[in-house]
Amino acid sequence: MNNLQPDDADQTVESCVNTCIGLGYSVAGMEYGVQCFCDNYLRNGAAEADAGDCSMACPGDSSEKCGAGDRLSIWSNDDLKIYQPPAAQNTSLPGNWEYVGCLLDSATARTFPYELVLEQNNTAENCLSQCSNYGYAHGGMEYGTQCYCGDASDIDAAGATLQDEADCNMGCSGNATYICGAGNRISYYRWGGDDPLYVWDYPEGNDAGEYSLLIGGVVIPLVSIPARNGKVVFVEKFGTGPGNSTGAYELDPTLVDDFSAAWRTMHVKTDVFCSGGVVLPDRAGRLLNVGGWSADSLEGVRLYWPDGVPGTAGTNDWEENVQELALQVGRWYPSAMVMANGSVLVVGGEDGSNGPPVPNMEVLPRPAGGHLVDADFLRRTDPYSTYPFLAVLPSGGIFISYYNEARILDENSLTTIKELPNIPGAVNNFLGGRTYPFEGTAVLFPQYAPYTDPLRVLICGGSAPGQAPGLDNCVHITPDAPEDGWTIERMPSKRVISCMTALPDGTYLILNGASRGEAGFGLATGPNLNAVLYDPSKPLHQRFSVMANTTVARMYHSEATLMDDGRVVVSGSDPQDDRYPQEYRIEVFTPPYILSGAARPTFTVSSNDWAYGDTVTFTLTSATTGNIRVSLLGAVTSTHGNSMGQRTFFPAVSCSGTTCTVTAPPGKYVCPPGWFQVFVLDGPTPSHATWVRIGGDPAQLGEWPAYDDFNTPGLGAVLPTTDGVAESRIASSTNVTRRG
Repeated sequence: MNNLQPDDADQTVESCVNTCIGLGYSVAGMEYGVQCFCDNYLRNGAAEADAGDCSMACPGDSSEKCGAGDRLSIWSNDDLKIYQPPAAQNTSLPGNWEYVGCLLDSATARTFPYELVLEQNNTAENCLSQCSNYGYAHGGMEYGTQCYCGDASDIDAAGATLQDEADCNMGCSGNATYICGAGNRISYYRWGGDDPLYVWDYPEGNDAGEYSLLIGGVVIPLVSIPARNGKVVFVEKFGTGPGNSTGAYELDPTLVDDFSAAWRTMHVKTDVFCSGGVVLPDRAGRLLNVGGWSADSLEGVRLYWPDGVPGTAGTNDWEENVQELALQVGRWYPSAMVMANGSVLVVGGEDGSNGPPVPNMEVLPRPAGGHLVDADFLRRTDPYSTYPFLAVLPSGGIFISYYNEARILDENSLTTIKELPNIPGAVNNFLGGRTYPFEGTAVLFPQYAPYTDPLRVLICGGSAPGQAPGLDNCVHITPDAPEDGWTIERMPSKRVISCMTALPDGTYLILNGASRGEAGFGLATGPNLNAVLYDPSKPLHQRFSVMANTTVARMYHSEATLMDDGRVVVSGSDPQDDRYPQEYRIEVFTPPYILSGAARPTFTVSSNDWAYGDTVTFTLTSATTGNIRVSLLGAVTSTHGNSMGQRTFFPAVSCSGTTCTVTAPPGKYVCPPGWFQVFVLDGPTPSHATWVRIGGDPAQLGEWPAYDDFNTPGLGAVLPTTDGVAESRIASSTNVTRRG
């Protein structure tokens, strides 16, 4: 038997039995008077001896017998199981696992990095299935209860070698007929056969994409927003940037060769530190930013009406007056989403720095009688549930993911319709989380006409409590059809505080972040300098391509968003420690579809204001190969790995010569109202984007807020960005200082 208890000078049969029952065991054995063993079965083919051999009296009751030397008095409260001496399991293994041998390990430098302790149920089936479910093709069992997972490279790095088979001799805690290693010995298995757990691509040259410097920066942004005027808007927190920072700037990517002309100074009145936001579906495509860090900024509601065109500066600025327009409660780290009815849902957060949770939801504009809706699930999972991921579902519900949980909310009452399965974390830690502060990153899979497939949500990376390694997997689920649960796909590297950007060809670029730790100042280490491309059109477990590297560490408060030219603008890094710099430089990642040198299609579109189901004409103004597609990418506000507003559509398209038609998505649940970048693709090669609005302004946000010091675009057809606000407060674009 295993599980020897401390010697007991007052032992009785009853005391040993009660000890074992209290520990959850069904078999108790007394030996040598004072020894008590607990187990669920007898091991090593234990044979029954003559009852008289158990001749030692129990010291606590001389009328009872407590075994003898090499003799056990056995008591059981279940059918007694006796197992023969264990052997290595090499048949009936899960999947393509195969037994290799008895592998050396070290208690001070483990061969494999991931350990699970399975006190009652360690078996080859349980251990190896867990390893392969998370994409690890090497692993095994040690010391009866320990399960380890890893890679072949871990064995090489440790210099571990195979040992004599007899060295592995301990039975498995879940099935004593099989061996689960021994002290510093692993019963080692590997995934074999012709069906690997995963296949990653390693493109080279132009096929790997390219990082390059775009322009020196004036700000370390924590929110980045591509706007319909072709510019990118950056806002930053107060206090850690330059003393003369105004908190907001707009970059014109077409003018990066002229530093002063490229940057336009803007202004925010309160601190946007860890705020959220969306692009509104009003006719101007105004940018909305909500929440902040302290005092008035916590309830801040800020609006910017994009104006100007590429190459020509606008004049509009952020508008804000917390005395007139404010959230109902203060929120630090909130999320925002445009609802199917065109209103804005604001969710969660905390009441300032290290403050209590704000476990509720509100709607903007505040409806008549509007009130806060309690979200007990955010309270229960605080402080791991800020910046939740949100999405309108085709079923009409609202998907929300926070920490390691997810559920569907009713769009009207905001109460729970359905709780979804818990989100997998690390192979050895189910407590791994995906939202701030463990901060993974999330997107929605592309939606294809005729939109009959359920929408799939993809979440990549994250971390776990205790400065754990970043998660090296993505998970995805169809919330409207969750029966199959979450699918796990292993990533090529560990990632936390990372970003994910939707590209016009339906792929997703994962970049930035660290390999260990969590979000927060100085709380992450090991910059992940590599970009990874995820292609959902490829077979499962074959979707990752390892792309180009950067030399710039992008840690906490880094962002990545798609520009109209199809490149990804990469910004920020605000670690506030002495290991990694405060990063002002702005980079771009140029995807292979541009570096290929293929001619990019050009087009004109007959309307930039689409109703649901509209058939819209566009005209090709360049030669093409004839393989024409259109993608629609939702306007994004990017912060803390959360791309608020992200959505990708591939609508129905038909062409006759150079005249084509595209059919808008069919309704508000498939496609919530909003602004979209429209790309025409010729094979894999995208055009530059044109912006359109789909679904109108059903919440009449164009007339909100009705205060004299806020400029509102009104209702009706979309406005050109050249029709800016005549009386807007003008911000000079000349007084900018290069920071990096």
